[in-house]
Amino acid sequence: MVDLFDKLRMEAGPLAKYSHLPDDYFFFPKLEGEIGPHMKFNGKDVLNWSLNNYLGLANHPEVRKADADAAAQYGMGLPMGARMMSGNSVNHLELERQLADFIKKEDVMLLNFGYQGVVSIIDALVDRKDVIVYDAESHACIIDGVRLHMGKRFVYTHNDMESLEKQLQRATKLADETGGGILVITEGVFGMSGNQGNLKGVVELKKKYNFRLFVDDAHGFGCMGATGAGTAEEQGVQAEVDLYFSTFAKSMASIGAFVGGDKRILKYLRYSVRSQIYAKSMPMTLVLGALKRLELLRTKPELREDLWKIVKAIQSGLRERGFHLGTTTSMVTPVLFKGGVGEAANMSMDLRENFGIFCSVVIYPVVPKDVIMFRIIPTAVHTMADVERTLTAFSQLKSKLDSGFYKQEVLVSVTK
Repeated sequence: MVDLFDKLRMEAGPLAKYSHLPDDYFFFPKLEGEIGPHMKFNGKDVLNWSLNNYLGLANHPEVRKADADAAAQYGMGLPMGARMMSGNSVNHLELERQLADFIKKEDVMLLNFGYQGVVSIIDALVDRKDVIVYDAESHACIIDGVRLHMGKRFVYTHNDMESLEKQLQRATKLADETGGGILVITEGVFGMSGNQGNLKGVVELKKKYNFRLFVDDAHGFGCMGATGAGTAEEQGVQAEVDLYFSTFAKSMASIGAFVGGDKRILKYLRYSVRSQIYAKSMPMTLVLGALKRLELLRTKPELREDLWKIVKAIQSGLRERGFHLGTTTSMVTPVLFKGGVGEAANMSMDLRENFGIFCSVVIYPVVPKDVIMFRIIPTAVHTMADVERTLTAFSQLKSKLDSGFYKQEVLVSVTK
């Protein structure tokens, strides 16, 4: 037998040479100042490409005023208790009504948090007789929800409709034997690669197989589609998505989430989603703040237009300079390099300390061992000057990587 805590020790691995740096440098970094493209990191001004504040609503003056007014009127306590027991209000109901109208679903249910919501929704929808079929690159919240499932689950190769059909054939055979049903789960926009889930292809398979479709569109809501109603709107399949989920933490720049679908199913979920039944209701301040954000999302298409101007500028500029952006078809902009973890750490430090640019770096095991990914998140409040500065910096970064500079053990922050 071993001591339980002995198993929990973390090995530094390739990042051991940076162990003298504080824990909040590479992981849990502290960005300070007003939310936006220009903030402070480690005491220095940086151009920030790491916030999912797609439409720039986090610091929009109307949003700030709505948040402040709501906090002054209600504080963060009201309503007290779970929604089912004592935590309901006309404002909660109004937000659900407006969201349902916007995404063209019969009903919507508010969720306190997106991650917990997805896990609980999956748990509520299926029992041991049912079969789940899900995309291989699904977000961790989906994976955790699937892990709770007591029945069978099959994974299909990312966005591969031939693979999905094979798994649906297996799932159909099994569900026929158990008397269960089939739930297919995918995402609207995949947050790391930036590519859209092939919702149109999944929906097409409904003509041959009996299943229900649950889409997590955390990154697509507010940004994709003619009105911003999401990736299903972008692909023309809103009506065929049985359950549509999104969070307020991306385009809405807040906390909370929602799921939309048929009234009958939403009524069932209200009585079954454990993360809501046994949790305090969403505070009134957040509800009223979300109503203001949704209003701006619906009435100010220029916010989305400004976002896409920056997206097109940064992505086209990077591609013209020979950078590989993977398969992105959304705002998410992964910039891919060949290299190891040590090189990734040096590149990240160089970018932050010497170029004054902060964006998230992604390493193994999220990407293969020989891949380094810098994930740029454009927003409506970035400028063309920000884009040009970043293109210049990344070109220099690539030249230094190609020359072998980042393989040196010397910290790049002091080499200039």
